[in-house]
Amino acid sequence: MEIDQIDRRILQHMQRDCDVSLETLGETVGLSRNACWRRIKLLSAAGVIKRKVALLDADAIGLPLSVFIQVRTDRHDADWSQKFARAAKALPQIQGVYRMSGELDYLIRARVADMKDYDRLYQKLTASVSLADVSASFVMEEIKETTALPL
Repeated sequence: MEIDQIDRRILQHMQRDCDVSLETLGETVGLSRNACWRRIKLLSAAGVIKRKVALLDADAIGLPLSVFIQVRTDRHDADWSQKFARAAKALPQIQGVYRMSGELDYLIRARVADMKDYDRLYQKLTASVSLADVSASFVMEEIKETTALPL
């Protein structure tokens, strides 16, 4: 799908607030309500808009501690990779898992309540799959956190 400037403006606004009315969004980007709705439907059907979600305040729900977990493994076979992926997906505290280039094999981004909660996460992860080395870095200050992609 080719995305034009109007689509980009629609997407920019939806990334900030996808709960805005079609009337308001249409006025903002210079389209009628129906034309705006049709474009959103096309963007969704094409997979440009993957889903619409509510972004929660982690502090407000008792998960104030962000942690990045660095994982190294001595196994790189398909069975181990599938087992690791299943284990990571099964732990709701884990928000993202990335296979990395370089010396680090995987980087995990998680949200936990406190150090005890992190330890429980660590124990569950290491009990589920063998890991050669695990280290963690805890976020002391969030300077920028966004889900918006640059358009």
